Formats: sequence, structure tokens, C-alpha cells
Amino acid sequence: MTEITLGLIADTHVPDRKRGLDARILPAFKAANVAAILHAGDISTPAVLEELAQVAPVHAVRGNTDWFRSAELPYSRRLEFGGVRIGLAHGHLNWSSYLRDKLAYLLYGPRSFEYFTQRMLAFFPDVDVIVFGHTHEPMIREFGDQLVVNPGSASYAVMPGRHPSVALLHIANGKVQAELLWLPPEK
Repeated sequence: MTEITLGLIADTHVPDRKRGLDARILPAFKAANVAAILHAGDISTPAVLEELAQVAPVHAVRGNTDWFRSAELPYSRRLEFGGVRIGLAHGHLNWSSYLRDKLAYLLYGPRSFEYFTQRMLAFFPDVDVIVFGHTHEPMIREFGDQLVVNPGSASYAVMPGRHPSVALLHIANGKVQAELLWLPPEK
């Protein structure tokens, strides 16, 4: 029986929006014994990838704030773990679509988030799981045979009443299940 757990993270925005990686993330990924960490972009500084790599190998893609390694980080990746095919992207795909997305958000607000899901489904029609970020809005949804996961933002939520979050992807015998890990303010 093959069992693999992956850590999913996006939109860390260190140091442009948050001073450092939330102190609860690494222990949570360690406790889950993650085999790898998938970062869906907007990392902002390579120190975040180095910190995550202390727990498990990191596979990352470029987000719209990732200027530091733009030649090294691809816009998307196709990975496979335990026989499960995974598509990883930030969500914006390129700069022209990013500008159109900003306009849609200004006009329609969070209702435009569904567009990103549809974009990712069209971009990765042949994978079992799609992981993306960009919207800062956590989501776990099935679309036919595909599971789509947005771990939300590890640094800050954009929707009122939400908290930062990361996610875990559990793979067992070719079947997948995802769970969100909320990071509410510490008391």
C-alpha cells in the first residue's frame, strides 16, 4: 500500500506582505510527514524555499511577485506522486492574463475567482489533481475525475472572516484526498 502526503502552500509573500513564514507551517508539515512540498507561487524570496526544504523537497512555480528566480522557476509543472498526476501553477499563467485578471477583480470582485478554476481545468485537462494559488481563497473541489486544490494564502486572506491557510494532499493507492490547515491568529 502506497501512502504519500504532500504539503501544499501558496502566496507566502515574504517579506512583501509578511515578515516571515508562519511559525506553525513547518511543524504542521513535519507532523504530517510530508514527502514533498508543492509551492504554487508568490514566494517572493528564495529564503522561503530554503526554509521549506528543511522539511522535504520543494517543487515550486513562479507567481506574479516572483522576480528573484524568474529564469529558474517555471510558470507550471507536471508532477507525479504515487501514480497520481499533479498539475501545479500559480494561476495567472503570464503577464497579459495577469493584467486582465486584475481588471476582472476590480469589476467583479471575488466572483472572478471561479475564472481561475476554469482556467486551470483547461490548462491541465490530463492530470488527476490541480494545485494553484493566486486568489488567496482556499478551495477543495472535484470536477469530474479531477480534484482542484487551492491551499489559500499562507500569509493573509483576502476574504473577510477567513484566515491564512495551507493544505495537505493525501495519496493512497492512487486515490487522493485533500485537507485545509487553517492558521488563525494566535491568542
